[in-house]
Amino acid sequence: MRTQVGIVGAGPAGLMLAHLLHLQGIESVVLEARSRDYIEGRVRAGVLEQTTVDLMVQAGVGERLQRQGLVHRGIYLSFSGRRHHIDMTELTGGRSLTVYAQHEVIKDLVQARLDAGGPILFDVEDVSIHEIDGARPKIRFRHQGQPQELECDFLGGCDGYHGICRTAVPEKALTAYERHYPFGWLGILAEAAPSSEELVYTYHERGFALFSMRSPMVTRLYLQCAPDEDLAGWSDDRIWEEMMTRCTTRDGWAPKQGPVIQRGVTDMRSFVIESMQYGRLFLAGDAAHIVPPTGAKGLNLAVADVAVLARAMAEFYRTGRRDLLDRYSETCLRRVWKVQRFSWWMTSMLHRFTSDNDFDQRRQIAELDYLTGSRAAMTSLAENYVGLPLD
Repeated sequence: MRTQVGIVGAGPAGLMLAHLLHLQGIESVVLEARSRDYIEGRVRAGVLEQTTVDLMVQAGVGERLQRQGLVHRGIYLSFSGRRHHIDMTELTGGRSLTVYAQHEVIKDLVQARLDAGGPILFDVEDVSIHEIDGARPKIRFRHQGQPQELECDFLGGCDGYHGICRTAVPEKALTAYERHYPFGWLGILAEAAPSSEELVYTYHERGFALFSMRSPMVTRLYLQCAPDEDLAGWSDDRIWEEMMTRCTTRDGWAPKQGPVIQRGVTDMRSFVIESMQYGRLFLAGDAAHIVPPTGAKGLNLAVADVAVLARAMAEFYRTGRRDLLDRYSETCLRRVWKVQRFSWWMTSMLHRFTSDNDFDQRRQIAELDYLTGSRAAMTSLAENYVGLPLD
């Protein structure tokens, strides 16, 4: 088999890259280890930056997003028993955020790929990449029991943190930067109509809590917990008791309760590798970086990466110029580190750390008090939350 760009991974990064390349007349083949049902049903992130929404609409895959997505003007920060609204739309000249689940984005991109007749192979096995520093890199894999080889001009490594692409780069060519946080998130999906039209981030002496939603009838909620929390110890009653304790405000607001239909613990860490390219291999999304979910940036960073990469590849095939390709990592990492800074800041401001003392608690409350009372501080938060420029 032969194609221009071989893409490993059918997550948001891989599928969006394939679609953007298709719009430029560039051929690609997408390989995915999981089934279509799995990737379209796996519930993940659900908050899209304005930057991501704009790109999806411009790329022709935003029709369902515009029809079903829940547009939010801002968020609430809750502390000391009171909610404070941050009107991001007003602070950023009309920009907003949209709640639209990642698996719905995946569905839209898979359908666009199939409608365009683009090759996407599910349930591939034994994937490996070869000759990534040569002129014709190759992907070897098994599909439907048959060994195959795909020769490409370039490789898109979009297969996540645990994928094979990053590990194919010589260790000496990569520098990894990492931070682990001493807590996790206990996340639940509940059959309950949202009790707020916008997200509520809560700082509480017992730990962080987040109220979000996935649809008009499903609420998404998170509680700060131990990183190795045993789910068996969290009955529905205990979850709701803790949620009410942390989230209920003095005016009586609290999340509506309902049956818990899904639960799990999310690890909290930051990770970046430099460089994001080696030879003909370009890493994107979780293969190159991980952010704590506090700032809702994982999916959005992945989409930003491949928007930069697709533009660089289009320039190469149109003119033969390699300068944009050569600067891919440099361009992406400027944004990646700004997003890492924002995600770290949100995380450190809103969570209780095991090393905290009374001073730290009062400092956090003072920071929240300043933030919610300063237009300049709120504008900084809003600009980062709705999405920084791609480069």
